[in-house]
Amino acid sequence: MSFSELAALLPRAACHAAAPALLVGVAATALADPLSFDDALVLALRNAPVLTAYAAQIDAARQSAIPAAELPDPRLTLGVESVPVEGPNRYSLTDEAMTMTRVGVMQEFPNLAKRKARAQAARWRVDVAEAELDLARLNVARGTAIAWIARHSIEHQLARLGELVNENRLFEAAVRARLAGGKGMTADIVMPRREAALIEDRLDELRASRSQAMASLRRWVGEAAEAPLQGDPPDWPIARDTLVQGLRRHPQLLAFDPKGKVLDAEIAEAQAEKRPDWAIELAYQKRGEQFGDMAMLQFSFDLPVFPGSRQDPMIAARLAERAGLDAEREAALREQAAALDSELADYERLGNVLRRQNEVLVPLAREKVDLAMADWRGGRGSLADLIAARRERIDAELKAIQLAGARLQMAARLHYSYAEQAGEQP
Repeated sequence: MSFSELAALLPRAACHAAAPALLVGVAATALADPLSFDDALVLALRNAPVLTAYAAQIDAARQSAIPAAELPDPRLTLGVESVPVEGPNRYSLTDEAMTMTRVGVMQEFPNLAKRKARAQAARWRVDVAEAELDLARLNVARGTAIAWIARHSIEHQLARLGELVNENRLFEAAVRARLAGGKGMTADIVMPRREAALIEDRLDELRASRSQAMASLRRWVGEAAEAPLQGDPPDWPIARDTLVQGLRRHPQLLAFDPKGKVLDAEIAEAQAEKRPDWAIELAYQKRGEQFGDMAMLQFSFDLPVFPGSRQDPMIAARLAERAGLDAEREAALREQAAALDSELADYERLGNVLRRQNEVLVPLAREKVDLAMADWRGGRGSLADLIAARRERIDAELKAIQLAGARLQMAARLHYSYAEQAGEQP
C-alpha cells in the first residue's frame, strides 16, 4: 500500500496540517503490506522460534521411543583361559596343554515387565512434549493478539490527537480573529499555542508507546511488525459458562495427564526391578592341535534379594513423585480458576467503565466544550475555561479509546486461555 493510499484511509482533518504529527514513524513502513489481526496470528504460529523448539522436542521424544523396548546390544567377549602362572611355562600362551583362546558372544535379557514399562514411559513422553507444544501455541496466539490490539489502540489515540492538532489551528485562528475584532485579552493569543505544545507532548508519549507496542509485536511476527495495521480485532463473545467449560481443558492442565502416565510407567519399571533379569553367553575355546576345541554355554541371573535397600526405596520415590504431581495439578487448577475469576471480573469492570465513558462522560465533556464555546463567543466566559473544557474532552475521548483497547486485550486473554479450549473459534 502506498503512502497516499494510507493517507486516504485517515480522517480528512488528520491529513491536513495534522498529518506530519500523526504519521511520524509510519512513513518508513507505509510501503509494506498491511498486517491484519488474522495475518499476525498466522505469521506468529507459523514462524515463532519457540514453536520450532517444541516441535524439535516432540521429534526427539518420538525418536527416543523407538529403542525403548529393544534388547540391549549383544556383547562380544575375547580372551585367553588357563594361562599357567607357575613353572617353566608361566605366563606363556604357547602351552598347548592348558591355554585356550576364547571367543564368545553374550546377550542380556531385561525382564519383560521392565521393557514394557520403559516403552510405555517413552510413548507418554511424546504426549508430554505435544501438550507442551499446545501450551506454547496458546501463549504465542495470546501474546500476538494482545500485542496487535495494544498497537491498534495506540494508533487510534494518535489518529484522534492528529485531528485535534488541526482543530487547534482553527481554534487559534478564531482567537486571533476575535482579538482583531477588539474582543478578549491580548494574552489570549498564547493560550492556543500553549495548548498545541501540550498536545505535541502527548503525541510524543503516544509515539513512544507505539514504538514499544511494535517491539512487543515484533517478538511474535518478526519484521512484519513494522507494517501498517489493517482492520479491527475480532469481537469475541465472552460467556462465563463457556469459559468455565474450557477451564479444565487448558493446555497447562491437560499436560498433567501424560506426565502422570509417565510416572505410572516409571513406577511399574521400578516394581519390575524386583524380577530378575537374565543373560545368555555362548563361547568357543580353541586349544592346541593335539587337543579338541571346546564350546561353552552359560546362563546368568540377577538376584534381587535385598529389596529393602535397593528396589523398595526406588518404588517409594516414584510413588512420592506421583503424589506430588497430583497435588501440583490441583494447585494449577485452583490457580487457573482464580485467574479466570479475576480476569472475568476485570473484563466486566472494563465493560462497565467503557460504557459509562462512551454514554456519559464523553458526551458530557463534549457538551461542556459547546457550552464554554458559546459563553466565550458571547463574551460571558473566559478563554481559559474553554481550553480547560477542551482538555477534559480530549482526556475523555482518549480514555475511551484506551479502555476499549484494554477490554479487547482482556477478551483476548480469556478467549485464548479458556473459550477456545471449549471449542470456540475466533
